Amino acid sequence: MNGADAIIKCLEAEKVDVVFGYPGVAICPFYNSILESDIRTILIRTEQNAAHAASGVSRLTGRPGVCAVTSGPGATNVITGIATAFADSIPLICITGQVDSSLLGSDVFQEADITGAVESFVKYSYLVKDVNDIPRIFKEAFHIANTGRKGPVLIDVPIDVQNAQIKQFKYPETISMRTYKPTVKGNAAQIKKVARELAKAKKPIICAGGGVILSEAEDELRMFAEKHGIPVVSTMMGIGSMPTRHPLYFGMVGNNGKAYANRAMNESDLLIMVGARVADRAVSQPDLITRDKVLVHIDVDPAEIGKNAGPTIPLVGDADNIFLDLMKEDFNCEAEELVETLNGYRDTMEKKRTPNPEFVDPAAFITRLSEKMQDNGVYVADVGQNQIWSCGYHVVKNGKFMTSGGMGTMGYSIPAAMGAKVAAPDRQVIAVCGDGSFQMSMMELATMQQHNVPVKIVVLKNNYLGMVRQYQHFTYKDNYSVVDLSGSPDLEKLSAAYGIDFLRLYDMEKCDEVIDAFLKEDKSMILECIIDPMDLV
Repeated sequence: MNGADAIIKCLEAEKVDVVFGYPGVAICPFYNSILESDIRTILIRTEQNAAHAASGVSRLTGRPGVCAVTSGPGATNVITGIATAFADSIPLICITGQVDSSLLGSDVFQEADITGAVESFVKYSYLVKDVNDIPRIFKEAFHIANTGRKGPVLIDVPIDVQNAQIKQFKYPETISMRTYKPTVKGNAAQIKKVARELAKAKKPIICAGGGVILSEAEDELRMFAEKHGIPVVSTMMGIGSMPTRHPLYFGMVGNNGKAYANRAMNESDLLIMVGARVADRAVSQPDLITRDKVLVHIDVDPAEIGKNAGPTIPLVGDADNIFLDLMKEDFNCEAEELVETLNGYRDTMEKKRTPNPEFVDPAAFITRLSEKMQDNGVYVADVGQNQIWSCGYHVVKNGKFMTSGGMGTMGYSIPAAMGAKVAAPDRQVIAVCGDGSFQMSMMELATMQQHNVPVKIVVLKNNYLGMVRQYQHFTYKDNYSVVDLSGSPDLEKLSAAYGIDFLRLYDMEKCDEVIDAFLKEDKSMILECIIDPMDLV
């Protein structure tokens, strides 16, 4: 058994069933060995999207997705995908080929110091120097990636190490790392403090972040909120932690969130921030969430607690454990009057749109699409105006909402949707993007067709980089610079070139009819929606 064989055995031991990647000489031993395995390989069309696709797998399964690329430009191309996962705490294992160990530091062909280059964007990275370390390294990598605050781990494997003979392969059954022991169980005394404060509160609010979903605590959050009648808002990454139309859910907070959700959080007398960084996109003025209120900050990463806002009660641990422990505490919470007030805010503060009837209204379209999607459907939003419309108007039932929140990486939706569909082939998966973000990943249409990954794609077309155009509209008084997408392809012809069915929607008149046709069969399809170039989120 050589090193490449050993890597495959490690992946099999971790129950990995798909690897996304792009081969090159430095990773060829790995891809040669994987032929003897049942692990599925999917040839992505650019390396960044290998990490995005692996992210889609991870977010559907709760286990680290895996990608494997070659050295040099293959490794550097994947960095954006790694950074995207790191920003949203998505567990990935990224395997990179590397030049021969004896040549490291010689600036040889396709050599890049990838472990140094990704230092800011990984939980940990390994440069494998001894083939006999492979079992230990992979066991540690999977453990690190999927425990504590989750995130990507990179393993760089020189080609000579892949080809070297391993003395004895034994995959570790357990792991104990002296310097890495994340806290997942909340401190009992702190939990009792939270219960005491909740018993006194008149306006308690829970703000759910992506950590709720990453710790698979959606049911625990819902049960806790229902037991005590506590209203819930969410950050962008927390969308889906509660069903959109749950009577206790009041929408997304932040600059592009619901006005009534922000008001609810600001007016609360006790705010529980759980699994959220308190970053600028969700909380533009951190002092507002500490003024005249008790702030409880729950996070598995102690470094996040107090980083942007000083909590009254810090509580380190996984959201699922903490909600289960809180439900064991005996207290009553009086939030009925607050819920009634928030329902009034929602009725009076919901943003009123005046869409141009000559175009598709993206807000109304997204709501109708959501309502017609399967109950457990997966909706993957890209970045730009389409993302904000999606966050505001997509209706999550019992499915998943996925997007690039922390890094805001355009081109994320199509490869991530492919990964999600590979991980859950029986679920409906839809990627929604703008015409700008679509063109950042449209090469993956070939991957969808080659590997039979039937993803449905909605393109909201306005011939602009819409979010930047909107910013320039307000900031620079319509002095537009480098946002015109003239020259974009005819998507009907492009779809035909790839052998994919195509639909186009010009206005709302036939919206229901077109959506029904779009969703009818489980096969790849592109739906282009023509929207007003001047529409605003």
